[in-house]
Amino acid sequence: MAKDKTQYTCNECGGSSPKWLGKCPHCNAWNTLVESVAESATPSKNRFASLAKTAEVTTLADIDATDVQRTPTGHDELDRVLGGGIVEGGVVLIGGDPGIGKSTLLLQALDSLQRAGLKTLYVTGEESGAQVALRSRRLGLDGSQVSVLAEIQLEKILATLDYVKPGIAVIDSIQTVYSEQLTSAPGSVAQVRECAAHLTRAAKASGTAIVLVGHVTKEGALAGPRVLEHMVDTVLYFEGDTHSSFRLIRAIKNRFGAVNEIGVFAMTEKGLKGVSNPSAIFLSQHSEPVPGSCVMVTLEGTRPMLVEIQALVDSGGPSPRRLSVGLDRDRLAMLLAVLHRHAGVACMDQDVFVNAVGGVRISEPAADLAVMLSITSSLRGKPLPKGFIAFGEVGLAGEVRPAPRGQERLKEAAKLGFSVAVVPKANLPKKNDKAFEGLTVHGVDRIEEAMELARSLA
Repeated sequence: MAKDKTQYTCNECGGSSPKWLGKCPHCNAWNTLVESVAESATPSKNRFASLAKTAEVTTLADIDATDVQRTPTGHDELDRVLGGGIVEGGVVLIGGDPGIGKSTLLLQALDSLQRAGLKTLYVTGEESGAQVALRSRRLGLDGSQVSVLAEIQLEKILATLDYVKPGIAVIDSIQTVYSEQLTSAPGSVAQVRECAAHLTRAAKASGTAIVLVGHVTKEGALAGPRVLEHMVDTVLYFEGDTHSSFRLIRAIKNRFGAVNEIGVFAMTEKGLKGVSNPSAIFLSQHSEPVPGSCVMVTLEGTRPMLVEIQALVDSGGPSPRRLSVGLDRDRLAMLLAVLHRHAGVACMDQDVFVNAVGGVRISEPAADLAVMLSITSSLRGKPLPKGFIAFGEVGLAGEVRPAPRGQERLKEAAKLGFSVAVVPKANLPKKNDKAFEGLTVHGVDRIEEAMELARSLA
């Protein structure tokens, strides 16, 4: 097989050079030349031609659209994040810190799919076949018939996919795969982009579902070119502390399901097991209410979850600290200003620490009210009443705005035995609704109302 010539293309202006240079000769930008395959002068079939098949222009009403067929993986929490299961020809990119459980979960899922009758292939570029076999035995997957290929050359992997024709294949990891068409090392931007494009083309052409495992940077983002996330159908992130037994998988992008859906797993001796009631792991088990603790109901995709917000307010110096874990730090500073201006609670000379228990990350503004109530509770040293929850967005003018799908949040709280709720007035349920039996719901319009109400209930 003749090796294609390579050239170096500038990411800024698109200019090309036959060799790598520190500065682009066309636009004078530094460190922008990236290796790519040079186009042949003779007309030949483009290697991505199968991705752009000939089609006629038609209207949406005339297109026969059917729901995509999904194959359950045998793990309910993983199916929830994927949108119901594996889709034929779909490409999934999953990333996470080293040792968090990516390979473990995928090996378990492949074994379940293989036992259900689907042909599977596990391509490992980081381990030998013996190491994968040892892990499968540690996980209790005795007698597993999952096919394993220890290979990092793209052309050989594509040939194996064409020969074996599996229903699903896992590439662990995309950073270890290299193509003969490029001279750069595995893991470089050019190699990752080229290999992912070829594997995506193979998935769409053959109908094989492909799962790509990706490395992450120190900041937690997927390593390699950002275009990688745009090429695939689904992007999943592993979250959680490797020192904790719990892991979260969050869908950042999903063409076949809801985004920001999460799956919760517990790491055991036999691998990752789904957690059916995740609210239990995000709530601390206090025998009696403690100052600085407030429970809220957050929405992760389609799932309402109860999370405990803890705050600690302590005397600071001339430069008080504001630190948040699992919440936006800039938003915390804004909420402290609103708390001072509209509720008369001053923390100017106090250190303020806020934490979302269990390692969960909350990005929605519905946590505002719970954060402010927990800060006030810690500052005054008085706990909120037992069985108390709160949620709602707080604006700069001190108004408490409604949270989306408030009824579902309240139903989840009532189901778990909570008795008092402070929510925005727009989220108040209808009277005599049996779904909220045992839960007394108070509606507020302003943050000062919420503070007065919390004081009277304490």
